[in-house]
Amino acid sequence: MNTYMCVICGFIYDEARGHPDSGIAPGTRWDDVAENWQCPDCGATKEDFDMMKI
Repeated sequence: MNTYMCVICGFIYDEARGHPDSGIAPGTRWDDVAENWQCPDCGATKEDFDMMKI
C-alpha cells in the first residue's frame, strides 16, 4: 500500500487507512479514489497529490 501527500497543504492519504470521513474505506487504492475527490484540508484535487514513501 502507498501513501500520497497533498503538495498544497501536506495532507497524507494512506491507502491502508483510507479516509472514512470522506466515505473512502480502508484499503482503497489511490487509483480507485474518485477523480473528483478533493483534499479534505484544502480542497486540492487528486492531481495535486504525489506518491511518497514513509
